[in-house]
Amino acid sequence: MKFVLLLGRAFFSYIFILKALHHFSGEVLNHAARVGIPMAAVLIPLLGVVGLLGALSILLGYKARIGAWFLIGFLIPATFIMHPFWEIREGHIVLLQTYCFIKNLSLIGACLMISYFGSGPLSLSKK
Repeated sequence: MKFVLLLGRAFFSYIFILKALHHFSGEVLNHAARVGIPMAAVLIPLLGVVGLLGALSILLGYKARIGAWFLIGFLIPATFIMHPFWEIREGHIVLLQTYCFIKNLSLIGACLMISYFGSGPLSLSKK
């Protein structure tokens, strides 16, 4: 059963590792600037690094509680700034943004659980 938690940490971390790489692309930087993120060329890559560090922390089980708080700090602004479904009028876009918003709330919930319980067995540290 120890491997179940390791596999869960790997699946959970995957989305943040994958998305962190996108935070350096011109497409994401341009989109962030269009939605009004100030200093997007600096903040977006910085958030990508924060997300990557948090995800690696959880994946490896090294200071996972701190890593979970890194991800919460990344997710809260991203959720409310990048997925404002309440401001959109186009039907299919509202649906897509609503799903992204709810997905991020679920990820925040998982981070809160990790911040409380830690990373479990097969971790580099117990904190």
